[in-house]
Amino acid sequence: MDERAPPIPTRARPMPFSQAIMDAVIPTTSICPKVTFTGVEDPEAHLTVFHTQMMLLGGSDVVYCKLFLSTVAGAALDWFVSLPDGHITSFDQFSTLFREQYLVNRVPPPISYDVFNVKQYHGKSLKEFLNRFGVQVVRLNTKDEAMTVHAFTKGVLLGSFSNSLIRCCPKTFCEIRRRAMANIIAKDRVIEKCRSVGPVRHWATGRPQPMRVHEATTKKKDSGKQQPYETRKP
Repeated sequence: MDERAPPIPTRARPMPFSQAIMDAVIPTTSICPKVTFTGVEDPEAHLTVFHTQMMLLGGSDVVYCKLFLSTVAGAALDWFVSLPDGHITSFDQFSTLFREQYLVNRVPPPISYDVFNVKQYHGKSLKEFLNRFGVQVVRLNTKDEAMTVHAFTKGVLLGSFSNSLIRCCPKTFCEIRRRAMANIIAKDRVIEKCRSVGPVRHWATGRPQPMRVHEATTKKKDSGKQQPYETRKP
């Protein structure tokens, strides 16, 4: 009877995490962040979303490393696997390597004068423009209120609201937001009022129209005239 040699166990593929990270157990209460990086997105934006979600979930440095790995896919996962075995020992190192690898995908930081590029286009509402302008202001994180007010005044369409800004210039963007929302609410109320008004009642076509004063006087004079006698034949 031939005896076959037992199968040689295959060695698991090396992982870039250190042995301490690999041996650590993630708590069952940990929830994977709902964000995915495939290699074409902005690495800073991805890290910002990850940190925001992990701030709510909590966890140690080891948990950060393993849960961050769960957010990469596609080409980004291939990059992670290509790193040397046991190379990553902390999340700070992991995030630094991640930034350096995908630095080319990083969106250039905005400059203060980018806020002047936000315009209210024809056919777009004041509310839509206010939202887009507010997003840009948050991205810039500028403290120059005078520049922000001037940019909004330049970008809004000409009309009753822009004229009110010119007549009484606001001091801060918060004041612009309050006045814009008051204008939006007032217009919505006018539109709702117009919709609630019933349809105009039309008179029936067969109903006799009242006689005008001039026509009544003329008919009365005509009826008072003496009619000529008919000429009799001999």
